[in-house]
Amino acid sequence: MQHFFVVKMNKWKRWLIVLVMALFAAIYLVTQTLGTFSVFSTENGPRALIKSGKDDSKQVALTFNISWGQEKVHTILDVLDKQKVQATFFVSGEWAERHPEIVEKITEANHELGMLGYRYKSYVEQDIEEVRKDLLRAREVFQKLGYSNVTLLRPPSGQFNEDVLKLAENMGFSVIYWSVNPNDWKNPGTEKIVNHVLENTSSGDIILLHASDVIKQTETALTEIIPAIKKDKLTFITISELISNSSSESKEVK
Repeated sequence: MQHFFVVKMNKWKRWLIVLVMALFAAIYLVTQTLGTFSVFSTENGPRALIKSGKDDSKQVALTFNISWGQEKVHTILDVLDKQKVQATFFVSGEWAERHPEIVEKITEANHELGMLGYRYKSYVEQDIEEVRKDLLRAREVFQKLGYSNVTLLRPPSGQFNEDVLKLAENMGFSVIYWSVNPNDWKNPGTEKIVNHVLENTSSGDIILLHASDVIKQTETALTEIIPAIKKDKLTFITISELISNSSSESKEVK
């Protein structure tokens, strides 16, 4: 009888240890997740990420916006594949709904997926409830396509205000801006695009380019930009990696 009692106690101790370890693991995962979102919260309210604040990171993030068209994105993906670079693609929910096979191609190439809302319409020109509906519709589209973890948000045209930032944070989104923008969608010339990016890019920067069908020079510019940045011993990473690997600098709402 005494022997049976000891065995039972040992069994309970083992279960107790397992339970405690599981509890600590759950707490760790929750705090890590919350920490990711709190990067953009300050004592003055939520902010948008503009670049990494760590000057010695030797890392930059290459990002692309897509809101319409289906031709140029393939050439951009081909360049990235040849250069062995992973980027972050921000696409509108409406575009993703129309081109699920291209979204799949982007993610299968190990590029990161972010959103531009559902319709590509400025959030500062809409009532905040309309913005909420747009974000909910975009989230629903990505979830139906099998991408339930899309939390990176770049407001259409990069336009946002304090209300948009607060709404995005409450909905679990991280608002991503940029620090280097050559306005490649205006097709100013390959040389101008290349020079602007190379002259303004350093550790921690977020580069904005486009992969919609309006672009005519971005593909060629990339074949010069990527090797030159690598030559400066900078590494291309995704936005999520940029957030995870360093502190960040936020953009104040004006």
